[in-house]
Amino acid sequence: MCERHASGAHANAAPVSSRRRRLWQLEHSCHCPLIGVGLPLPVLRKLVEKLSGGKTIADDYEIHVGAVSECTSRNRLSEALQKELDQRYATVLLRYRTVRSTEQLFSLWRAAIAAGDVAGAFWAALTHPHCTTALEQQLCRDLHMVQHQAGACVRADLGKFNALVGAHARLTLDLGKAQQRVLALQAEKSTLATQHETRMMQMQASLIGKNSLIASLQAQVEQLRLGQPGLESRIRLTARLQQMEQQQRALRLQVAELQAAASAQAVQPSVAPAAAASTAAGTTMLAAAAEAMCLQQRAVLCVGGRSGNVASYRSLIEREGARFSHHDGGLEDNASRLDASLAAADLVICQTGCISHSAYWRVKDHCKRHGKRCVFIDNPSISSLARGLALDDTSPSDA
Repeated sequence: MCERHASGAHANAAPVSSRRRRLWQLEHSCHCPLIGVGLPLPVLRKLVEKLSGGKTIADDYEIHVGAVSECTSRNRLSEALQKELDQRYATVLLRYRTVRSTEQLFSLWRAAIAAGDVAGAFWAALTHPHCTTALEQQLCRDLHMVQHQAGACVRADLGKFNALVGAHARLTLDLGKAQQRVLALQAEKSTLATQHETRMMQMQASLIGKNSLIASLQAQVEQLRLGQPGLESRIRLTARLQQMEQQQRALRLQVAELQAAASAQAVQPSVAPAAAASTAAGTTMLAAAAEAMCLQQRAVLCVGGRSGNVASYRSLIEREGARFSHHDGGLEDNASRLDASLAAADLVICQTGCISHSAYWRVKDHCKRHGKRCVFIDNPSISSLARGLALDDTSPSDA
């Protein structure tokens, strides 16, 4: 159909002149689509109000109809419309200036329809010198169909637009809810941060108070120590006094036993030889036990005991070739020397009745940790020592 129209366009007479036609020189049937497509309504209203000297109260349709009717002749409005169209589509007019035939003009028009840019092409093609009457009619028919297609597209786009508007409203609502949740979370986080900061400040204040209290107590302790220069000596003397009181009680008990023995001897003279025989037997038993233990060249430490018994222990043990040493268990000797004496001993004799509690536990712990033989004696007598040495199963763990 287009090919038949193109051939028909050749059959028509050529244009009268080589100049572009003016708006009022076109067929009146072309004015309506040209004004409707080529000029936006706001631009058209502005031109009409400018020429009329005031704001018009007509609606868009009335302005369009009036402008179309004025295009049939040359007047101020048609000249203004001509000038506006030339300025608006100057680039398209420049591109169409090189056209030298009706066929070429029609090809450019069809290309403009395919590209979807028909407003400038319609004005340039209608006013071109090579536009014949047949081509002018074809241009109007093509533009009419393009307007129908554009209307359908507008309706489809309007539906999509309405759908997008609805989606936008939903998304806006969701965004508002999300923003409210974010604000709530931020407020909660700010509250928690404030609470944590308050707790931290309270803990720091409490720590400062405790440090101040510790410093104050340390100062008071130092003042008390300076105010009592002999406090440590008094503590040591008090401990020694307790040990001496224990020793005194033991001596009193021993004196009472001796007095009872003397009274018994006065009543039964035959008992004295028996006691002497018992003491001799204890000495003999001690020597036998010492010999059985092979004390030669061994170091024996005696912890605690009275000086009279210690001398007897020393005499008997050194007689067997052993080295004898003595520590009073913290009564007079320095307690710190006890560890060195224990480390140098091979056998330890501990008199539990004449030793401090601290020394007792130190002796027991040392012998247990180092596996040393320790003989614990409750009664500070030679016979008790002999019995202790004679027991084969006596060990630190048994004490």
